[in-house]
Amino acid sequence: MKKKILPGLLAALLSASVLAFDPFVVKDIRVEGIQRTEAGTVFSYLPVKVGETMTDEKAAQAIKALFATGFFKDVRIEVEGDVVVVVVEERPAIASVDFVGIKEFDKDALKKGLKEIGLAESRIFDRSMLERAEQELKRQYLSKGRYAVSITTTVTPLERNRVGINFAVDEGEVAKIRQINIVGAQAFKEKDLLDVFALRTPNWISWYTKNDQYSKQKLSADLEALKSYYHDRGHIEFEVESTQVSISPDKKDIYITINVKEGEKYTISSVKLAGDLTLPEDELRKLVRIKPGEVFSREKLTDTTKQINEKLGNEGFAFANVNAAPELDKDRKQVAFTIFIDPGRRVYVRRINVTGNNRTRDEVIRREARQMEGGWYDGEKINKTRSRVDKLGYFDEVNVETPAVPGTTDQVDVNLNVKEKPTGNIMLGAGFSSAEKFVVSGSVSQNNIFGSGKHLSVNVNSGKINKTYSMSYTDPYHTVDGVSRGFDVYRRDTDPSSTAIANYKTSSLGAGIRYGFPIAEDNSIGVGLSFDSTKVKTYSTSPKRYLDFVNQFGSSNTTLLLNTTWANDQRDSLIYTTKGTVQRAYGEIGLPGGDLKFYKLNYQHQKFFPLTKDITLMLNGEFGFGDGYGGEPLPFFRHFYAGGIGSVRGFKTGSLGPHDVYPNDDDALGGNKRLVANAEFLMPLPGIGLDKSFRFGGFVDAGYVWATSQKMRLSDLRYSIGVSVAWSSPFGPLKFSIAQPLNRKSGDKIERFQFQMGTSF
Repeated sequence: MKKKILPGLLAALLSASVLAFDPFVVKDIRVEGIQRTEAGTVFSYLPVKVGETMTDEKAAQAIKALFATGFFKDVRIEVEGDVVVVVVEERPAIASVDFVGIKEFDKDALKKGLKEIGLAESRIFDRSMLERAEQELKRQYLSKGRYAVSITTTVTPLERNRVGINFAVDEGEVAKIRQINIVGAQAFKEKDLLDVFALRTPNWISWYTKNDQYSKQKLSADLEALKSYYHDRGHIEFEVESTQVSISPDKKDIYITINVKEGEKYTISSVKLAGDLTLPEDELRKLVRIKPGEVFSREKLTDTTKQINEKLGNEGFAFANVNAAPELDKDRKQVAFTIFIDPGRRVYVRRINVTGNNRTRDEVIRREARQMEGGWYDGEKINKTRSRVDKLGYFDEVNVETPAVPGTTDQVDVNLNVKEKPTGNIMLGAGFSSAEKFVVSGSVSQNNIFGSGKHLSVNVNSGKINKTYSMSYTDPYHTVDGVSRGFDVYRRDTDPSSTAIANYKTSSLGAGIRYGFPIAEDNSIGVGLSFDSTKVKTYSTSPKRYLDFVNQFGSSNTTLLLNTTWANDQRDSLIYTTKGTVQRAYGEIGLPGGDLKFYKLNYQHQKFFPLTKDITLMLNGEFGFGDGYGGEPLPFFRHFYAGGIGSVRGFKTGSLGPHDVYPNDDDALGGNKRLVANAEFLMPLPGIGLDKSFRFGGFVDAGYVWATSQKMRLSDLRYSIGVSVAWSSPFGPLKFSIAQPLNRKSGDKIERFQFQMGTSF
């Protein structure tokens, strides 16, 4: 029978030259050429079924629909009498996807990414998709600074209409920034300007920071930082005219040129407040940081508008609008500012909504709220609410929104959206320090049991000096007023023989209960009662006073301990502190009824002063005092000690203070009075820009310990000076110090280099 053929491409384009046929009723439909595709799949895309009329238009629709599936590289429709024959040529299937020469990326991760866009084993091969994958892979390499990357893609035909895809990659070397030039800079040294950049030329720490690799996003951020640098120093008309980024022919070196127009330096001639001030002008004037006669600073101007906005927000004006309009006098190089204030309407909070907490109970979050429903909007209280929820440690993100209530002009809702994170933790740890040597630790903890906000942890710490095994439980809201209650069980073994401290060992078992009471937003006090049983082991080489103590009170004793604490913490950050104060006081007393009667008091005052944007002065003072009562001495194993990386660096751990006379005059005995003072200038590590994981310090330490029979004399203090480096590394915090004692005396033990590294892995 003669076949009428409708060419697929021409039919799809509805060309006028298509071989037409008269409409007919389809008696049967047959599919030819399929190997993997089910016939039913083809039938589902046809616009005509058996018993329906076939036309030229429907034939063209069928071809377009089948091409659109991506399964076929050729489609034809043939007509045999009243039978429609669909002839297809399938695209090959992907048998394998392989990578050769890839080191920068994980191959499995790449395969997973390709699978998401449809390029994977058993999928239909599409060359356009392959080209797209190749371009995306190249883009990923370019984002890593590998501009010399070369990607060769090979498609190998295989049996049964399959293909194998191979990506052969020559990654090349990472291109480095060899030079950054700022053209047109005259008011400031180029070196000082480049210090504000995150991008920089290679240095000794580039292997970690990667800041010597070009990034368009980083360059944009650096240009904004450069603009801020000039604006903060009076150059209000500063602008970046152009930037050029060029790469060497071998694609290994990158050169960045920035052309700037500095403009003149302006001083402030006047500052006016205008608009609806709402609050007394004198009160608002106190918030204005820019003063007539000063050099213009955008940072101070921004801070001024921010503080006025926050002040109005604290008074209920949630939608206040504060803008500063400049008026330039180019002849005198002066600028006058008028700060326009529009407070808007005063609003109150209708409802506080909490979302995103699938495990954590609403009450755990709501009890941290300082903004009340039905109260006037208070921006400070809302920010405090967000901060307190964030400090719970149960969430990766805490976001606060204050949308207006639809249909009202004086109401807002506070929407607290949280993103929960796992709060259970099983951790193994290892570390090394110049004092403890090798330390192994482990813990199992759950900080949010059943979403209740309660804490439970079991800890093991095995060091050369201290071994600790403990279990702790805390309910931070034992009462609705925020009174906490906790229980502790512990065992502590101490062996200070590897330090400068005299030879002895202790093993303590104890259990206790404690309560905490919030007395202000940043203040809390605590009280606890515990039972402690301590066994003391001495040696023939132990100091005579240690042996006498054991002979008088025995090698095993029990103590009923009363503990009290007070803390005030107003630091801006617990990790990278730049300002604020923290004070702590701690006291313990061995109550009558136990074998030992003594007391110990400790006080610490630490303050951070931001001297410049990058430099912070930290001042720290610590004082401790203890003694026995009822005719009993302070137990020697509860003495104070000083010296080492935690107190006076440059002196061996625990070595400062009284020493034994016989049998070993090298042994430190500790004392009942301790004084430590530290002053340290903290700043980013030179050469790595604004990376906050590193911190460099220059310090002066002072401290000493006195025995019961000694008077505290400042002339006894030992001093040291040195430098320190702290690194919040991926392996845990690392601390290093190099110190030089300034007034070493006979019997002092020196340890100039000290370190503490690693807490977990």
